[in-house]
Amino acid sequence: MRALREAIGSGQLAPGTRLPPYRSLARDLGIALNTVGAAYAELVAEGWLTARQGSGTRVARRATPLPAERARRATPPVRPPAYDLMPSSPDATAFPRNAWLTSARRALNAAPHEAFGVGDPRGRVELRTQLTEYLARARGVRTSPRQIIICAGFAHALRLLGQVLDGPVAVESYGLGFHRSLLTGAGRTTVPLRVDAGGARIDELPGSDAGAVLLTPAHQYPTGGPLRPERRAAVIDWARATGGVVLEDDYDGEFRYDRQPVGAVQGLDPDRVVYLGSASKSLSPALRLGWMAVPAHLVDEILGAKGVRELWSGALDQLTLADFIACGAYDRHLRRMRLSYRRRRDQLVTTLAERAPHIRVSGIAAGLHAVLELPPGTEQDTLRAARRHGLAVDGLAGYRHPDSPMPPRDGLVIGYGTPPEHSFTAALHALCLALPDPA
Repeated sequence: MRALREAIGSGQLAPGTRLPPYRSLARDLGIALNTVGAAYAELVAEGWLTARQGSGTRVARRATPLPAERARRATPPVRPPAYDLMPSSPDATAFPRNAWLTSARRALNAAPHEAFGVGDPRGRVELRTQLTEYLARARGVRTSPRQIIICAGFAHALRLLGQVLDGPVAVESYGLGFHRSLLTGAGRTTVPLRVDAGGARIDELPGSDAGAVLLTPAHQYPTGGPLRPERRAAVIDWARATGGVVLEDDYDGEFRYDRQPVGAVQGLDPDRVVYLGSASKSLSPALRLGWMAVPAHLVDEILGAKGVRELWSGALDQLTLADFIACGAYDRHLRRMRLSYRRRRDQLVTTLAERAPHIRVSGIAAGLHAVLELPPGTEQDTLRAARRHGLAVDGLAGYRHPDSPMPPRDGLVIGYGTPPEHSFTAALHALCLALPDPA
């Protein structure tokens, strides 16, 4: 229908033009006759077409096309990128549809009647129970179902925390500006901590007036390294000494390739750390499911900010994820995707070593993204070249805190988890074409 509207509005189909009969068009397009009939009927009702017995269906005489110049201005051509290397999501084609459907059916059949009523703001107890066991086993998190709060992804959790925290929040100098905006919108100022190969500079916390610190300790986002053991201990010491709170963003803790997984900082002191995770990288951001393991003294405050009933995450999706974890499907999916993403990571590194050996790659021991270090002053030109080659990529400059004491770095943040398998090689080819030549 949209194509017909555009063709009529632009003058490609002139007033009075007779359209093919329903049966012919349905046969040509390979769709149901009723579908064509319904589309014609809707366009007649909207005034685009007229239908008279014996005259067929025609373009309405009053459907005057826009002048050519106005039509071009009104509907400029938009060419989406051919390849997506944005560090935003996992491979959407790998979502475990069949296993998820099996869990959804089982969860629906087993759901108690009260699951279809007003929801507990903590989230479904079935999911909180499964997460308690899973997080302890996989990430070393020490918590209980009473201290887990389900939310609609990490951003929702951070917005809630911003409402209950006191004072400024220290953040890593390189991180998502969206997260900083959420904290600012909740009335919190953000204080940047410098980042190096050992993660955030925890020694800058004392004297910062921060009441909390937001960290990505397992895999710094986006620069890539884990928080050094001595800095993990130091941030706990800071929190205990000042009464501060550590917000641990474990956004891709399941994906480790060249080393043993690093346990969550939360395991060092559950009373001073809020652990945050989600299904966005492990399964899909479309599920809108995240969780917080919260110190006991913060539970009531966070629930007060969330509201007296669950308005954000659907009960059936929560029950499905609970079953998905309980039956082992979640672990099986993670093992499969860990192998797939490692192969992609290896292909990215090998391709760059062969075709662009002057480009240094970092942050590749874990996660779904890598940073490509660029020569100073070349980031914007490289981004423009990437667009010319049909490639969507992120520049490193957009992640830098505007008040950071660190000098700007030029680089690309490459998400190798996003492209479907069949287009990954072509995406890497386009990437190599966009990269600057050796100095």
